[in-house]
Amino acid sequence: MMSLRHATCLSLLISIALAAAANAATVGREQDIVDLKLGQRVLVDDGTCPAGQVKEVRGAKMTDKGVSRTSSCVARHGPKTK
Repeated sequence: MMSLRHATCLSLLISIALAAAANAATVGREQDIVDLKLGQRVLVDDGTCPAGQVKEVRGAKMTDKGVSRTSSCVARHGPKTK
């Protein structure tokens, strides 16, 4: 009985951690991204994408100078926030 309770608590903590990591941060300018990690996604709301979309900057691959970035326009989810 006690091990089931521990397993439930552990799975709840893991799911909360994964949900927090899955949310992409939103910044107003691409220059505000200072430390992009490999695989990290950051939403940039700078108005360069069409209506209903926002720019997504990703840490694409590791180079000798650090993490290289790629960007594309993706659908905006939810209301626009400041």
